[in-house]
Amino acid sequence: MKILIVSDQVDPFIYNYAIKDLFSDIDCILCAGDLPMDYIDFIVSTLNKPTYFIFGNHNLNAYKYYHPDVQKNPTEVWNDFETCGAVYAGFKNIIAKDLKWNHPARSKKTPLLITGISGSRDYIHGQCQFTETQMKFKLFKLIPRLLLNKIIYGRYLDIFLTHATPRHVHDHEDNCHKGFKCFNEFVKKFKPIYMVHGHIHLYDQSEPRISVYEKTIVVNAFGHYVIDLPVTNLSEIQIVSE
Repeated sequence: MKILIVSDQVDPFIYNYAIKDLFSDIDCILCAGDLPMDYIDFIVSTLNKPTYFIFGNHNLNAYKYYHPDVQKNPTEVWNDFETCGAVYAGFKNIIAKDLKWNHPARSKKTPLLITGISGSRDYIHGQCQFTETQMKFKLFKLIPRLLLNKIIYGRYLDIFLTHATPRHVHDHEDNCHKGFKCFNEFVKKFKPIYMVHGHIHLYDQSEPRISVYEKTIVVNAFGHYVIDLPVTNLSEIQIVSE
């Protein structure tokens, strides 16, 4: 299975009709935040593949429609609602039964299991920003379904889709770009194959795009990148620890 991951940048390589040929072998798309809804819609309509998205800390015009609890006026008419044709994965466990792949430990094809988390660390008390405690509580609410996944599918999840990073893995030291410690704990406990994040812009070529943390492959989706399931080669990926 080939998965196109994107985040944080309207990438001119992606935002053109040539992607239909360039990515004809893609099975699905994961959007890791800070992307305009019309950009996601373009990707969905052009590639016509299952697409899942979360929100980051920017491009939040549509956030209130997926989280009505943040509406200042619950009776507001949704004249500016932006649809994008993708499935919102924020704070959810997704069982993608239309996306089956050959897991090495399973005798037959199995659904792709995705856990999605929107938002970044709270740095200006803005929308879709969370403290460490708030984020830990949001993860805690996802645990019952993960335990059920383990019983049914023999694993908790395949891909942990976030905007922010774990602490000390691809993150920075400013308040906005610090990772969440609870993400480290989540990865250690539930052992996803991939953690796909955004938020960290790869303007510095010395910054890693891919690392291995606790046997999970952590991938920065900035711009675009393609990942594979099952994983083919880990030999050249940097291993990081806290």
